[in-house]
Amino acid sequence: MSNCARVRKHAANLVLRVIIVLPAAVLPIIAFASSSDDKGQTSPAMVPSAHVAAAYSNATPLAKLIEEAEQNNPRIVAAQHAWRAVTLVPSQASTLPDPQFTIQQFSVGSPRPFAGYTNSDFAYIGIGVSQDIPYPGKLKLRGEMTKQDAAAEREHYETVRRSVVQQLKTTYYKLAYEMQEIDLLDRDGKLLEQVANIAEAHYRVGQGTQQDVLKAQLERTKLLRETAMHHQEHFSLQAQLRQLLNRPPTSPDILPETLTETPLSYSIDDLLAMVRTQNPEVRGQEEMVQKQSLQLEMAHKDFYPDFNIQYLWQRTDPTKFRAYYMLSFSARIPIHINRKQRPELEQSAEDLIQSRHEYEAQVQQSYFDIRDQYLQAETAAQLLKMYREGLIPQAAGTYRAGLALYESNRQDFLTLLTSFLDVLRLDEEYWHTLLDYETALTRIEQLTGANLSGGAAVTK
Repeated sequence: MSNCARVRKHAANLVLRVIIVLPAAVLPIIAFASSSDDKGQTSPAMVPSAHVAAAYSNATPLAKLIEEAEQNNPRIVAAQHAWRAVTLVPSQASTLPDPQFTIQQFSVGSPRPFAGYTNSDFAYIGIGVSQDIPYPGKLKLRGEMTKQDAAAEREHYETVRRSVVQQLKTTYYKLAYEMQEIDLLDRDGKLLEQVANIAEAHYRVGQGTQQDVLKAQLERTKLLRETAMHHQEHFSLQAQLRQLLNRPPTSPDILPETLTETPLSYSIDDLLAMVRTQNPEVRGQEEMVQKQSLQLEMAHKDFYPDFNIQYLWQRTDPTKFRAYYMLSFSARIPIHINRKQRPELEQSAEDLIQSRHEYEAQVQQSYFDIRDQYLQAETAAQLLKMYREGLIPQAAGTYRAGLALYESNRQDFLTLLTSFLDVLRLDEEYWHTLLDYETALTRIEQLTGANLSGGAAVTK
């Protein structure tokens, strides 16, 4: 047999071995590319793997964590006690000042106590009581002003509570996103390893280049780098959740539920209508406007006098002299009107105008935030639909067709790898868009008090 014949026989045997080996190596990739039907409604990356699904079965519901945070978060507890403390002030402010009791001893002829008590009708022992009485209406106004302070503190507590809950939800959703990303990268890394094996097999039979093999290995190393970064973010989010829940640093990790799309069941007009009635920052500013109105009314009351009434009983030697009884009534008359009362009145009027403008500014800021977050949520919802129904299925179909062409050596490896990376990139963008969507909804909940997560979740 000639050398040329021996070479042709060896090449034929090698090609035969590759043909036998390739289906086993390509099988996971074919399963990946064929898991979407022609309409492309589902991508494998949108479905948790078995071990992630098992973790989700032991996940801690978000509602349970919110309840724990409301009970244990230091910021919420501190704000709650501050509110309770202020609610005890109105009764103090609306109560009359304490009466003042007086004991007197008046000596005659000598500084010695009781000198002249038996021989002079000027010496006496006296017992008296006096009471300050503010002008009618002042005590009531003071009580109402402190009630407004308590109402404002209640809204501050609600602001703190919603802020912590919003941080908790956002962190929880980020953690669910990180877990899904880690699972996605792990699965795609295995698939990319199979792509590298195919490239290596092609290279061995002279149908590919070493550059194809190295490129596939490089992309898999990049996936490992991204996985490490997501693991780091995962640990950081776990620490943040422990902080929000006031748990010890060594407490077990929290397993979140799978990240799903919550339906946005409110219109923008419905959400805007909730601002003035359910936004705690707006309501807090409204309470301050009412307080400043009462302060202005109090400034008018300060033009009127306050009063004092006093009663005194005096006793000398009862065998020789009669007792004395004295009733006194006095008034504190405001005489420095131009230097005290009028500036106070003008100051209260300016404070009232300021509080009204701050109230409107807070309303407009809340309107803007709601419109902005609603627009982000709407845009994200549209993108999610595009990913589910268009981009991801199309990318999967392109990859599936490229794989068939590459198997028959009618397409280069770089084109196949590019289509694979497109699928990976779109899957990652899908989950990040879903995270953005849920984050926007948590901010809308914080601003309006609407329960956007109460309905059934929309599965992908």
